Amino acid sequence: MKKILEGIIVLDLTRFLSGPQATLLLAGMGAEVIKIDEPKGGDPTAFAPPFAGPQGVSFERRTDQDMGLAYLKRARSKQSITLDLKSPRGREIFLAMVARADVVIENFSVGVSDRLEIGYEKLREANPSIVYCALTGYGSTGPDRSLKAYDPMIQAAVGMMSITGQAGAGPMKAGSPISDTIAGVFAASGVVAALLHRERTGEGQAVDVSMADCLFSLIFDEPLDCYRELGLDHQQGSRIMRFSPFNAYPTLDGWVVAGAATQEDWIALLKIVDRLDLLDHPGFSRLAWRLENNEQVDAVVAEWTGRRSTLEVVAALGAGKVPCSPVREIDQVMDWPHLQERRMVDRVFNPLAQSFVKGLAPGFPLKFSRTPGGYDAPAPQPGEHTTEVLRRLAGVEAADMAELRRGGVI
Repeated sequence: MKKILEGIIVLDLTRFLSGPQATLLLAGMGAEVIKIDEPKGGDPTAFAPPFAGPQGVSFERRTDQDMGLAYLKRARSKQSITLDLKSPRGREIFLAMVARADVVIENFSVGVSDRLEIGYEKLREANPSIVYCALTGYGSTGPDRSLKAYDPMIQAAVGMMSITGQAGAGPMKAGSPISDTIAGVFAASGVVAALLHRERTGEGQAVDVSMADCLFSLIFDEPLDCYRELGLDHQQGSRIMRFSPFNAYPTLDGWVVAGAATQEDWIALLKIVDRLDLLDHPGFSRLAWRLENNEQVDAVVAEWTGRRSTLEVVAALGAGKVPCSPVREIDQVMDWPHLQERRMVDRVFNPLAQSFVKGLAPGFPLKFSRTPGGYDAPAPQPGEHTTEVLRRLAGVEAADMAELRRGGVI
């Protein structure tokens, strides 16, 4: 069985996380993703801490075989070449590759690709059917399009930090760089949709992806603009404000998250905690009252969970079909049989050490019934595929490679 995107060639000009996340997903679906890095600097994560090598993980590079752990995760199933896009010969080679490619994806600052003369309009001349994806912090239009952004700036800009954490505790970002990874997922979706459009019409197009747009579109399903009118603080901790109870509760040896999303859940929960006396209570029996008096509701649940182990709480709630989960720490997540069964925890291979190293990576999250998906190859050595790819896609003869290297073009 072939992978869904087998035969699709993606020229990957991205760096750091948002773009590499997008091309990682495309590679997992079978696209031939060709990372293109400048000859001098290369991928900034390839040899940046934390390092993973024969002696384990560290912030200092202990051996010549150590490589950046982020690179080893994000470059899986990709090819790597070096090419100086600032040089006329480098641009000429790149445009020759574009003529035979299907997708170009970049996450330069707005305007950089045009200054390099490799923007969408220029690439259309080389290949009218090319799908071009630009992934930026704030998008290619709008008054803030030129602002430099990393994940925390985006979380701050769209309000994510103002709604995360406990009330009155000050702004807090989410525990992982979600604006980067979410934008990568949206970019991959946009590329696949544009490829479908091309399949139907023969037309290529540009896809403009903004990290801010993507994160905002996901958090604003919540009626955040109505919170003050409802008498709610924007920081709700672990609550879901539409349900009560719904929170994280302490146990004798940890924490559980549990909640009642329906009246059936609420009745089942009251039975489990032995508080059926609240079933006909003029306040507790009504969701609206519980939402306005959530602290009293949480106290009922916490009093029960606090006298039991996490295992006991999860078993009792699970038996009663009340939604719940233990709050797993990261080591426990790595050992969770469910993720292991679904092949979501992969080992990391270091191509310089030619061995697996300390550190794990996420598996491919989409499970197709008819076609496989996944990362079949480890991250490449930087520049490993330069000669083969340039010969195949740009028609560069082997005799010219040495001259290109001497000139710093590759």
